Amino acid sequence: MQAFASSNLTVEKEELRSADSLPDFSSESYKDAYSRINAVVIEGEQEAYSNFLDLAKLIPEHADELVKLGKMEKKHMNGFCACGRNLAVKPDMPFAKTFFSKLHNNFLEAFKVGDTTTCLLIQCILIESFAISAYHVYIRVADPFAKRITEGVVQDEYLHLNYGQEWLKANLDTVKKDLMRANKENLPLIKSMLDEVSNDAEVLHMDKEELMEEFMIAYQDSLLEIGLDNREIARMALAAVI
Repeated sequence: MQAFASSNLTVEKEELRSADSLPDFSSESYKDAYSRINAVVIEGEQEAYSNFLDLAKLIPEHADELVKLGKMEKKHMNGFCACGRNLAVKPDMPFAKTFFSKLHNNFLEAFKVGDTTTCLLIQCILIESFAISAYHVYIRVADPFAKRITEGVVQDEYLHLNYGQEWLKANLDTVKKDLMRANKENLPLIKSMLDEVSNDAEVLHMDKEELMEEFMIAYQDSLLEIGLDNREIARMALAAVI
């Protein structure tokens, strides 16, 4: 089932936004913050590419589809590299690699033992929900070039989210316990990652609370699509705050 972005929570905010509310894209403070945020999205797309290629090995009957999804992520990475060049900003890739290291290592450990459920939760549910929500918030305050790039990217990300939803939904009876365990281990990392870049996000005029709110909505909507009930979703969501 196709997932849709939440559209009713920020309507009033969007109506109030004007050109005056946009950041100064040429300021040194903006470029400094952007060097880390841009690196994060570049690294995120690069790791997503690798993750989908690994998923193709875990789910060989869907290998062609998963490789295709991975190639989309590679294209996104190139687009975000262009966004940095457009602002004459060099992305801080060492920061981004450290930023993703815990989540990336958890994916690799799950892959090594053939834990498809954890790999799908990390890449298709947590990372894609995080990316979709962040991209939607960013689009409203992005420079014109990056806005066009990001608008194209976010539409593709729903395909990636939906793949994970549909696989987990089809296998929910046998993977539910593993899904809840993996969620407990990995959802808190999303919260800590958001905290780590919250100051840079603020410089880009992306509000931390709005980012977390949008993420939790996308994430919980995804769990609902998978087939979890409201009590189970509430239990899983608590992992973000405990």
